[in-house]
Amino acid sequence: MKHFIFCLCLLFSIGAHAQTYDLIIKNGRVVDGSGNPWYYADVAILNGKIARIGSIPATDARATVDARNQIVAPGFIDVHTHVEGSLQDRPGAENFLHDGVTTLVTGNCGSSAVDLRAFFDSLRIQGFSPNLASLVGHNSVRLKVMKMAFREPTAREQAEMERLVEQAMKDGAVGLSTGLIYTPGTYARTPEIVNLAKVASRYGGVYASHMRNEGQEVKKAIGEAIQIGREARIPVEISHFKVAGKPIWGAAVETVGLVEAARREGIDVTVDQYPYTASSTSLASIVPSWALADGDSATLARFRDPATRTKIRKEMLASLKENDRKNFDYAVVASFPADTSFNGLSITKINQKLGRKNKADAEADLVMDLMEKAGMKRIQMVYHTMSEEDVATIMRYSNTMVASDAGVTRYGSGMPHPRGYGSNARVLGRYVREKQIIPVEEAVRRMTSLPAQRFSLEDRGLLRPGYAADLVIFDEKTVTDQSTYDVPHAYSTGFSYVLVNGVPVIEAGKHNGKRPGRILTGRGYAGVMEERAGK
Repeated sequence: MKHFIFCLCLLFSIGAHAQTYDLIIKNGRVVDGSGNPWYYADVAILNGKIARIGSIPATDARATVDARNQIVAPGFIDVHTHVEGSLQDRPGAENFLHDGVTTLVTGNCGSSAVDLRAFFDSLRIQGFSPNLASLVGHNSVRLKVMKMAFREPTAREQAEMERLVEQAMKDGAVGLSTGLIYTPGTYARTPEIVNLAKVASRYGGVYASHMRNEGQEVKKAIGEAIQIGREARIPVEISHFKVAGKPIWGAAVETVGLVEAARREGIDVTVDQYPYTASSTSLASIVPSWALADGDSATLARFRDPATRTKIRKEMLASLKENDRKNFDYAVVASFPADTSFNGLSITKINQKLGRKNKADAEADLVMDLMEKAGMKRIQMVYHTMSEEDVATIMRYSNTMVASDAGVTRYGSGMPHPRGYGSNARVLGRYVREKQIIPVEEAVRRMTSLPAQRFSLEDRGLLRPGYAADLVIFDEKTVTDQSTYDVPHAYSTGFSYVLVNGVPVIEAGKHNGKRPGRILTGRGYAGVMEERAGK
């Protein structure tokens, strides 16, 4: 009997000190993503999941991380990225991980892989650091079916586009995106998009839109996005919500009001923003969209035809006048591979460098010449068009998420927009700590549980037992975006650890090269899998 009791005691002693968890984060202030106040607690991780939150002995895990009174939060979800191609080339996605991002939503602005199954499979084979979800892009689908046709689709073409959207939703897309300022999306009328959005809605998707206008017609564009949500019965996400153009600076109060009015009507609308007063997109976006129809060769022919070139130039100058600008000094080259000496210079500065006449019409001609010199390939730009007041107004709105609108950067290449390196750190440092526009708990909610809810990422965005162990540890007193317009290639600081699916990827502020990311699929994909299983 004594021997039996001794064995029981020994087993109890061993069990009490067994290493139950893979990792415990100690001594942190938990900001759980809900918006609730921070609290002290330890976080235990097992098999890529959050296993326990509370007071947990360090001896219960194979490894521990001392958070040292820093904030422990869910990993950030960047709802607006463009990583097709760049994630395959740079799977570590260091610019995102160093900014606390553990999940990317790509396929925005109407541009995505059309065959999402192949896209996802290639990434699974290769491996990558952050998690990834994707929308299916209307522009890409339209291009595949109709090329660059400037017309309405035939019934057969509409049906084929709907079939492609349906297949993408079955393959795991989280929704449909549009880029109605870009070709060929700009050629589409509202009914075409409504019918495609209805397909995405049937599979539990969201409608994410780069609206048709973000300048003087922004209110009309918001109305169209809301109309699509209403008619297709689909949640709406308005991408990189902004007010662009001096004549309407200050209008963010009204545009936010339109979104809130739609919500009171019962339409599920939210928005995202990057916390900067400049945007970034292609040089072609300032050329009239009709001039880009039917492909590069047709566009080039228009540039070279004197009468058509004059018409294009006149429309570009009229747009300048409407936006109360005298020249193109607001448009700065981010990447021009044909001549890298132009990177970081405005169209006005390049025009002067080339010794051309110091007039807006000469600059408009330069835009067309640059596109031709680049072989009609995409020239990335930074456009300084917004006001700080409007950025702050949109940030104060409770249904605004944080996004970068960026791809995986090639460190040291070109002069990209700093949002690709520092969007989350900028919110936490500039707008939370310095300007005190929103508290840290609210900022974290905008980066975590709100986007997880919007894109139906059901086990992400909160620190809860059973949820995926995507976590970030940061110092709210020092977190800072280091990237600027003049010196863009600089990682954010203040993030000491970032974990993806329970695996540390940023350790002591450095990327360790691990690739624990997963493909996160939409509700339509889960439904198909259940049907195949006979449930």
